[in-house]
Amino acid sequence: MRAHEAGALHGEIGNRGPAWLRTPVDVNALVPQLWPRNVARGPGGALTVAGLDVRDLAAEYGTPAYVLDEDDLRERCREFRAAFPDADVYYAGKAFLCRAVVRMIAEEGMFLDVCTGGELATALSAGMPPERIGFHGNNKSVAELTRAVDAGVGRIIVDSFTEIDRLTELARERGVRPKVLVRVTVGVEAHTHEFIATAHEDQKFGFSLAGGAAAAAAFKILDEDVLELRGLHSHIGSQIFDASGFEVSARRVLALQSQIRDARGVELPELDLGGGFGIAYTTQDDPASPHDLAKRLRKIVDGECAAENLAVPHLSVEPGRAIVGPAVFTLYQAGTVKDVDGLRTYVSVDGGMSDNIRTALYDASYSATLANRTSAAQPMLARVVGKHCESGDIVVKDEFLPADVQPGDLVAVPGTGAYCRSMASNYNHVPRPPVVVVREGRARLIVRRETEDDLLALDVG
Repeated sequence: MRAHEAGALHGEIGNRGPAWLRTPVDVNALVPQLWPRNVARGPGGALTVAGLDVRDLAAEYGTPAYVLDEDDLRERCREFRAAFPDADVYYAGKAFLCRAVVRMIAEEGMFLDVCTGGELATALSAGMPPERIGFHGNNKSVAELTRAVDAGVGRIIVDSFTEIDRLTELARERGVRPKVLVRVTVGVEAHTHEFIATAHEDQKFGFSLAGGAAAAAAFKILDEDVLELRGLHSHIGSQIFDASGFEVSARRVLALQSQIRDARGVELPELDLGGGFGIAYTTQDDPASPHDLAKRLRKIVDGECAAENLAVPHLSVEPGRAIVGPAVFTLYQAGTVKDVDGLRTYVSVDGGMSDNIRTALYDASYSATLANRTSAAQPMLARVVGKHCESGDIVVKDEFLPADVQPGDLVAVPGTGAYCRSMASNYNHVPRPPVVVVREGRARLIVRRETEDDLLALDVG
């Protein structure tokens, strides 16, 4: 029984309340699917990761800190590549990107998609082969497109008629022929939060399929014959567990593929189905394995191609969260523990919405555990909150923690690899945490902690 199911209930865990609320909770247990593969409880009860005690990591690198299990991340890359052996597997860099991660995914044979000039600069500076980069974005500037073209980026996913015109002009000036995909808005609303569902019609991404813009974009590129149209792209959202959305999306995109063939005599050779594959943030989440995802997606595409009498295109997928999300946990230190009139206990940690905005932004659910020790104390229903001047500064809405949790204890929150560091801020002038990579008993810093000097260095007034 997860705490978020009990979040609306008042009262302490004990002999009061419904029977299910009185069910014993093992606050020391670690649910494997929520944590990196190399996390365990050490002999003293503290969490260990890749053989390292989190108390030692906290002493050396401070808290809060993002801790990345490198072997876990690499193994997830390998699982996706094995599941999609005949496809291009792009790591979606927006989930989390730094030069060390770029090198890891490149070494594992992955492709990489980026969506801004900054992400592109990071990829190139880390030595990612440009032909293995896909460039997304709904408002790419002329400068960004110029850099992508000059670098020889492998695929540019065009998102507007303005972008097609910009890119066409650049290609003519330089005498090159960039390879492009047309991003299609297919009218499928994934079962996810409104702000991360990206394929319904009323949103900023892509060309509308229903309104005819997607077909018009493809025809424009083919007729002008300056850019090389390689295929179509569809992305239906994030944190998706139900494959039915992908089935509807593939059917509609391949129908457009058939329309293009019938109108222009061209069968586009590629199809990118995007990403958005979900992960487990709580025990209520049940994500599919890469193998199962690949099997279902391949069945969908093969069936629709047969129905449309199309050759099966070369597939691409874009997992980001599914690779880096479970490979990272955030390590905090508790500062205050406050019981509020028996309603719940607030455990305040030394980070918050500046290092994980997702709970406040998306109403996302997370789990947490006492990390520096085990406890025989009764479980209590707690809310893990941050240090920021906002009542909505919540890290974990509801979780069972030991009733003896106290200031100075370490609290670990799993599943924070995706979007937490990428969306981190300096709200309340709080410096952003470091990223520490652990592997085979060794730790190294790959993104250092910001300092107050870093904050003041930008203040030139």
